[in-house]
Amino acid sequence: MVELENKYKFGERRFGINWVGAYTLYLKETLRFLSVFGQTIVGPIVTSILFLAVISLALGNDRPNVLGVTFIEFLAPGLIAMQVVQQAFSHSSSSLLMGKIMGNIVDLIGAPLSAAEVTFAVIFASVTRALMIAIISVFIFSLMIEIEIRNYLIFFLYLFLSSFIMGSIGFIAGLWAEKFDHMATATNFIIVPLSFLSGTFYSVERLPNILNTLSHYNPFFHMIDGFRYSFINEMDGSFSFGLIYLGAISIISWLIAFQLYKKGYKIKT
Repeated sequence: MVELENKYKFGERRFGINWVGAYTLYLKETLRFLSVFGQTIVGPIVTSILFLAVISLALGNDRPNVLGVTFIEFLAPGLIAMQVVQQAFSHSSSSLLMGKIMGNIVDLIGAPLSAAEVTFAVIFASVTRALMIAIISVFIFSLMIEIEIRNYLIFFLYLFLSSFIMGSIGFIAGLWAEKFDHMATATNFIIVPLSFLSGTFYSVERLPNILNTLSHYNPFFHMIDGFRYSFINEMDGSFSFGLIYLGAISIISWLIAFQLYKKGYKIKT
């Protein structure tokens, strides 16, 4: 404590940022999901393994290759990306909603933290959860099937963009929702369908022309397609367009989350 007091003064901001406060909130959010590790990390990984096992047993070796690799090699990265997307959303959305329902959101509002510091801390905790799920999943999947990361830069780039976007959207949903039914509606009718219908289980080349075109404007498609590219070096969409598209969405989604929290949307009377 003495060393901390000597290094930092209460209320002091370096470069206009409360580093200690933002890091403390990030650490609190990280420990929140680590305290229920079985539910937040193990659960999604087991779900992916079950999907992989069931589909493998159902199809056997009858399914033709997809994008130049076996269907299982095509499927595995998509399953991991799907969990990354869903769990990043789940973390930030549940954090805000639980805070509102339990009443301890006032502790966050009253903390000496700016809207940017709060949003970044919560969203980066979502990114951390997604990163842990992805790395552990890749390790476990590699013990079961032939799967390896061929481009680590693209792997971490798409992993970060996907989880940051979904963490931002989850933050927005957490501010909007007033009860668990609202969050279940957003998850079951928006997040899950879009992640399932974005090329996780199939190549969009097999879709009719209209649906194929529409899929290329679905951000979930680019999240999964780019993530898969880091494993198989093949993709359905455009690498440059997907990267720019996701980059723009990440900025826009964070700005919306920032503005809503700054205005106290549904958290201040």
